[in-house]
Amino acid sequence: MSARLSLIAATAVASLAMGGTAMAQQNATSFFVTSVGSGKGADLGGLAGADTHCQNLAQAAGAGAKTWRAYLSAHATANSPAVNARDRIGNGPWQNAKGVVIAKTVDELHGANNITKQTALTEKGDGVPGRGDTPNEHDVLTGSTAEGRVFPGNLSLTCGNWTSSTFGSAEVGHSDRQGQTDTDIAKSWNSSHMSRSCSQPDLVATGGAGRFYCFATN
Repeated sequence: MSARLSLIAATAVASLAMGGTAMAQQNATSFFVTSVGSGKGADLGGLAGADTHCQNLAQAAGAGAKTWRAYLSAHATANSPAVNARDRIGNGPWQNAKGVVIAKTVDELHGANNITKQTALTEKGDGVPGRGDTPNEHDVLTGSTAEGRVFPGNLSLTCGNWTSSTFGSAEVGHSDRQGQTDTDIAKSWNSSHMSRSCSQPDLVATGGAGRFYCFATN
């Protein structure tokens, strides 16, 4: 075999190895920030619609063999009990598309986790634009307290349990954990502030894009 053919063969083997590594990482992904939202603001089609969005994005990225759930809380209604985001996502551990573990347990996720601008990646392994970027899209829909639970009934921060883009507001976290100051509560990954409204334009205007977190439960 000529030196040129040997080089071509070696390059092909290296490319296949790199491709296999990337695919293995994607298959092992168990946490991501959605690369896109619903396009309808905080109207995600309810919890079921949000879960389907997570599943579809994971499937497209090669991680669809798992069961995916959106990290979203929901208020009690006449027909359904309240839902806490922390109770929807399994037991962990969870890792991003690059293989970096962001939390080993539910308690660690809501404590000293490893969610940062560098680790809060999309299902494609891309970063999410944050504070200092143009545009800033670090607002992530959660409807949750810092402990991952739904707010009391007198505080409706889930945009009609994720079915409305015209009424109410949503609690959001910051995927980059950046706020105005070093001690700002806005550094919370899951409970930084209320959105201006539930519409797509208002979510964009205040630093978001209708993204949310997705976790694999198995």
